[in-house]
Amino acid sequence: MAHVSLYRKYRSQTFGDLIGQDHVVRTLQNAISGGRIAHAYLFTGPRGTGKTSTARLLAKALCCEKGPTPEPCGECDLCLGVADGSLMDVREVDAASEAGVDNVRESIIDVAEYVPTLARFKIFIIDEVHDLSPKAFDALLKTIEEPPSHVIFILATTEYVKVPPTIRSRCQKFEFHRGSLTDLQGRLAHVADAEGLKVEPAALSAIARMADGGFRDALTLLEQARLAADETITLDLVYDQLGMVAEEVSDRLLIAVRKADDQTILATLAELARRGRDPRAILESMVVRAAELTNMLFGLEHGVDASSEAAAHATAVELGKEALVHMRGQLADSHRAIGNITLPRLWLESELLRLAHPAPVAQAQPATPAQTPRAEATKPQPAPRSEPARAVAETSKQPEPAQPKPTQAIVAEGTDPRWSQVLNLVQAKSKALFGRITAATTQLEGTTLTLGFERKMDLDWVSDDVRKLGMLRQFAQEIYGPEIEVRAVHQAKTQTTEAPPVELMLKGKELYDAAREEFQGYRKEQE
Repeated sequence: MAHVSLYRKYRSQTFGDLIGQDHVVRTLQNAISGGRIAHAYLFTGPRGTGKTSTARLLAKALCCEKGPTPEPCGECDLCLGVADGSLMDVREVDAASEAGVDNVRESIIDVAEYVPTLARFKIFIIDEVHDLSPKAFDALLKTIEEPPSHVIFILATTEYVKVPPTIRSRCQKFEFHRGSLTDLQGRLAHVADAEGLKVEPAALSAIARMADGGFRDALTLLEQARLAADETITLDLVYDQLGMVAEEVSDRLLIAVRKADDQTILATLAELARRGRDPRAILESMVVRAAELTNMLFGLEHGVDASSEAAAHATAVELGKEALVHMRGQLADSHRAIGNITLPRLWLESELLRLAHPAPVAQAQPATPAQTPRAEATKPQPAPRSEPARAVAETSKQPEPAQPKPTQAIVAEGTDPRWSQVLNLVQAKSKALFGRITAATTQLEGTTLTLGFERKMDLDWVSDDVRKLGMLRQFAQEIYGPEIEVRAVHQAKTQTTEAPPVELMLKGKELYDAAREEFQGYRKEQE
C-alpha cells in the first residue's frame, strides 16, 4: 500500500473533526438545517486552515443519502464517493493548473447545464480560485450569478483581494482563522497518539510554533521529525531537523543586543554557523522569541512551553517592555531585508551589531557666527567722495530686505550630509521617489524629520502610499538613528517682500546740478 502523508490521512472527515473553525461550522450547519442553502460560497484564509476539507464536508452534507443534513453519515456511497473523489457530481478544479478560459468553459460551464447523475446537487469546488485568468472570471461570472437550481459553487482562496469584486459579491464569504497554539498542540498530540509516536511535549510545542497557525504545516513538520527520530522525537532533534534555533540561544542573542555585548553576539553567531544554522532561520527565531516574550509581559497568549515559562519570564523582565517592543520592530525590518542579501551571514553580524549600538540622533550644525569686528576692519575702505556725490550714492542705494535668522532646526537640502546619504539610498531603491523628494526641504526637530513639499501633488504622491513613507523612515533611521520618525507636510512658497519705494533726498534741478558736478570732477581727475 502506498504511503499516505499525515495531513492527508488525518484530514477532517466530519464537522466535529474540524478544529479552530467553530464559527464556520456553526453557520453552515444552521443554514443546512434551515434549508437556506446558497448557490455560491467563498472560503478564504491562510493555507492549511481547512478550507478544502470544509468544502468536501459541505459537499457530503448536501449530497448524503440522509441529507441535506448538518451531520453527514460518512458511510453511504455518496459520502464515500466525495471522500475519495470518485463521485462524478462533485468536481474539484485546481485553478492554479486550469486557469484559462477554455479550461473553465470545458470543466465547469458546459458541465453545469446537465443535471446530477447520482446526487441531488452538482457541486464545483474551485481551489485557489484567485489564480483564474481575468477572461476565465468573466466567463464564470454569468454561471455563478444565475446558476441552474442543481448547481452549487464552493470557491477557496488564500488571497481574497485577488478575487474580482463581481465574483465576491455573489458568494457567501466565510473567513478561516489560523489555529491557536493550544489547538495545534492538541491536534499534534492526537495524531502522535494515533500513530504510536513518542514525542516530548516541548517538541510538540516547538512544532506548533513553527507551523504558524497552519494545521497542514504542523502535520508535515511532525512527519519530517518522525523520519529523523530513532525512538523519541526530542526537542533537540526538532531543532536540528528543522534548522531552528533553541530558545535559550535566542534569549542569549536578545540580551546581548540589549546590553551591547559584541563579543557574545559574534561568538554565538559563529557557533550557530558551525552548526549549519541558516542566518534567515536565526533571525526568524529571534523575531518569534521576541514576540513570545512581549506577549508574556503583556499577559497575552505567548506559546512558551510550561517547563521553560519561568526562565522565559525572567528573560522578558531583564529585557524590559520598551526595549522588547523596540527590538521586535527592528528585528522585523531586518527579517524583511535579509531576503535580498547576497552574504546573509556577514550581514547578520553587522545588523545585530548595528542594533546593539544605535547611532545617536545628531543635531544640526549651528548657524555660522557673525563676522567679527576685526574681519570688518580688514576690508578695503572706499575712497572718500565729495558730499554731493555721497548724497547721490546714499539716495540711490536700495535698502536690503531683512533676512530671517537661520535656526538650528532648518536643514538645507544641499548642506546636510546625512540627508544627502538618505537621498543616495532612496535613489538606489526608487528613482520615482527620489525625483519627488529632491526638491523637498527638511526640518529636524528632536526625533522628527519633517519634509516640506512646495507642490501639493508631490505631497499627495508621497503620502498616499504607506510604503513610500515606510521606505523613507527606514533609510532615515539608518542614517539619523533608530528613533527618527518621518512626516510629510505641505509648505507653501515663501513670498518675497518687495522693497519700499526710495524717497530721494535731492530732486529736480538740485539733483541735476549735483550729478553734473560729480561727473565733471571725475573727468578732471582722469585728465
